[in-house]
Amino acid sequence: MKKIKDILYKVEIQSIVGSTDTTIDHLAFDSRQVKSNTLFIAIVGEVADGHTYIQQAIEKGATAVVCQELPGELVTGVVYAVVEDSNRALAVIAANFYENPSHKLKLVGVTGTNGKTTIATLLYTLFTNLGYKVGLLSTVNIRIGETIYETSHTTPDSITINAYLNQMAEEGCEFCFMEVSSHGVIQHRTFGLQFAGGIFTNLTHDHLDYHKTFAAYRDAKKMFFDQLKKASFALTNIDDKNGPIMVQNTQAKVCSYALKNMADYKGQILESQFSGMLMKINQQELWVQLIGAFNAYNLLAVLGTAVELGVPMEEALVQLSKLTSVEGRFQYIVSSKNVTAIVDYAHTPDALANVIDTINSIRTNNEQLITVVGCGGNRDKTKRPEMGKIASDLSNKVIFTSDNPRFEEPAAILEDIEAGVEPQHKMKTVVVEDRKQAIKLACQQATAGDIILIAGKGHETYQEIKGVRSHFSDLEIVKEFLEL
Repeated sequence: MKKIKDILYKVEIQSIVGSTDTTIDHLAFDSRQVKSNTLFIAIVGEVADGHTYIQQAIEKGATAVVCQELPGELVTGVVYAVVEDSNRALAVIAANFYENPSHKLKLVGVTGTNGKTTIATLLYTLFTNLGYKVGLLSTVNIRIGETIYETSHTTPDSITINAYLNQMAEEGCEFCFMEVSSHGVIQHRTFGLQFAGGIFTNLTHDHLDYHKTFAAYRDAKKMFFDQLKKASFALTNIDDKNGPIMVQNTQAKVCSYALKNMADYKGQILESQFSGMLMKINQQELWVQLIGAFNAYNLLAVLGTAVELGVPMEEALVQLSKLTSVEGRFQYIVSSKNVTAIVDYAHTPDALANVIDTINSIRTNNEQLITVVGCGGNRDKTKRPEMGKIASDLSNKVIFTSDNPRFEEPAAILEDIEAGVEPQHKMKTVVVEDRKQAIKLACQQATAGDIILIAGKGHETYQEIKGVRSHFSDLEIVKEFLEL
């Protein structure tokens, strides 16, 4: 039970109707979740406008409303607060309601196109291995110590974030590592949180269905660093041309990591195998159990963050060498017939190129690389031909298949992908709409020494078709057909 005036602290209020000494017990921005004595925040969403549900929320028990415009008819006894931006207000309200839990632990945000899940999860593992109780807010799941909760968004809504952070603080977590999406920043879901640090991974083609232009997408990421405070750190990948741009206006302490340029955390790959790679980091050699340049960047980000959070460099390097790949990220198995299958979440052109380049840098070319790949429906269509081109340019055989078609026709998505294939590569591509059958065909075509890459879904255990999610795991299916 909290007083409204305490919950509205630091919210930019334009006007108030009613007494702010009134207390409330719950927060909700979805009228379906309103119960007795709830503060309902009417947000303007992509699909629905919460203002149209104010009356419904009051009928269900809302005793206070935060909105951008007062409704035509005011209900006696209900408190109304008018704000300029209810999304932004929601973030501050949620932080206040849960007594600013981000102040009670060290919260680090990871943003960028690729690598967010891997970096956040590896940091969770590293600090857990050091003996700390740690929280994780990621695309794959939410963790509080050893307890795992399911998640549906890269960056949850402000109420969910603060509720979990509050639970983490109450249960003694000292650190929390959190993926921060561009959607989450634009919609102010992370506004009002106190970050101990922020990490920038890279910026490539993604989410242009939402942001419309690459510049808008970049600026959404930059906004996260613009909001960091002086006491925090901003760790950026300066090999990415957008890396310096991210931190040019931040108040935070700027530090960098790189494989190509001089940086605070400088790495070099000396040797690669499927089992790992030998790296030189800040003049020290160590063997790590992840592979690929993209993972070298991820490990440098993890190392830099650990050191900036107070872990001695020597200890951080020892812990780095113990880390293994994250679920659905370059996860590989080898069959009894010596066929290697790799399951990876790569669902952007850059991520797909990175994974295939890594495989090609290790293999001898006496074996085939068979790539199974698709693109999600109701998402950025411009990347589809690019991914078709990358897969067919860099693989020996390609099977184009469905990913999560959602509400689009799978055949139409596959046509978009095929449009990127160069004429000289058309003979090595085939379309198999059913993803299970596509994986089966890849396994049938593979002989000893061959490599199968199944890209796009990684850790996901479902496939979404016409709004229906059914169980589907790339890893389970490839194990079945390779008889593992």
